[in-house]
Amino acid sequence: MGHDGGVAVVVGAGGLGAAVAAALAGGHVLVVADRDDDAARRLADEVGGVPVTVDITRAESVHALAAHAAGLGPVTALVHTAGVSPATATVAQIVAVDLIGTANVLDAFARVMAAGGAGVAVASMAGHIFGPHLTKEQEQAMSCAPSSELADLELFRSCTDGPTAYGYAKRGNQLRVAFAAAEWGRRATRINSVSPGVIDTAMGQAELSAPDGAMTSYLARHSPLGRPLAPGEVAAVIGFLFSPAAAAITGTDVLVDGGALSLLSGSRAAG
Repeated sequence: MGHDGGVAVVVGAGGLGAAVAAALAGGHVLVVADRDDDAARRLADEVGGVPVTVDITRAESVHALAAHAAGLGPVTALVHTAGVSPATATVAQIVAVDLIGTANVLDAFARVMAAGGAGVAVASMAGHIFGPHLTKEQEQAMSCAPSSELADLELFRSCTDGPTAYGYAKRGNQLRVAFAAAEWGRRATRINSVSPGVIDTAMGQAELSAPDGAMTSYLARHSPLGRPLAPGEVAAVIGFLFSPAAAAITGTDVLVDGGALSLLSGSRAAG
């Protein structure tokens, strides 16, 4: 996937995390981290990695993960894939895991990445859908508020709808990556986000079959691609962001949605 040697950290042992870990295996000391200890161990066994249990909603747990990884050698690659979705989580859980968890990971690893290293945080096309509904003040607050204060933002205290909270949280991921790029750059490292459409994983299938998943299903099945994304397809784009060809790319978001959002753009244009 680009780097030779060093330590690669994959946060999240789900379907996408497994695809990323498989692609990274062999060229790195590979750390597989997940809140589910058994899941982390199973994936680590499959790819020859080191399992670590982490709770990304707790800053101290993520800092411990970062310190552990740095103790194994220079940390050259980080991929943060862990998350929850509206079909399986409450609004509070979405904010804690998808927004605060990502902020904790970005903060902790900014301090340990080796020069020349890079990180990728997985966001979602939902961030692009809900982003236009945010004010500049709301976006600024999500960009740079301390992670411990994010749950107290009025935007989330007044939100009772899971899909909306998810979209705002994923927009927050994109914004925090853009804001973090300067700090990461001072360490000669890069950070980007990738925003997939619906991925053919257990979580993606749960979203497709959820009672309020009609829009998700429509976007996946009627997009130009016409199907959910394979985990390996998203992992390949993440791999590109670690490659020498991406050396000038940082602080940005890469949309990997099979053309799904073009459906919404077309609808707006027609309207």
